[in-house]
Amino acid sequence: MPRAKDPAAPHVDADASAKAKRPRAKKPAATSNGAGDVRLTADRLVVRPPADGERKSSGGLLIPATAMPAPKRLNWAEVELVGPDVRVAKPGDRVLFLPSSGLEVELDGQDLVLLRERDVQAVTSPPASKTDRPPGQYL
Repeated sequence: MPRAKDPAAPHVDADASAKAKRPRAKKPAATSNGAGDVRLTADRLVVRPPADGERKSSGGLLIPATAMPAPKRLNWAEVELVGPDVRVAKPGDRVLFLPSSGLEVELDGQDLVLLRERDVQAVTSPPASKTDRPPGQYL
């Protein structure tokens, strides 16, 4: 014997519930700078420090990184990633910073340094290539 529909029960239409569930749109893929899908917060920068901690004296002597006293020497490094609130640097720039002010981090097997924007002392942009310059007068 067929059951009568209960007027108090909510009426659910199979087609209506299927229309309500739409597939989510895919988010655009983040640009990968060798660091996967990493988005920095606030005023953070990720920089690639120099390959080796050794340096040479003016006379040409090699000074190993272990022989150096407490870091009082600033380092230049290339910017890899920037947070949304960074105003002074962009990926590809070089920044001058105190090594003790940064935190070491490993991303995709690469040793990088995480900095705050306030720890950056100076910024230099990569030089423009000769093809980017407008033609000028030739003397």
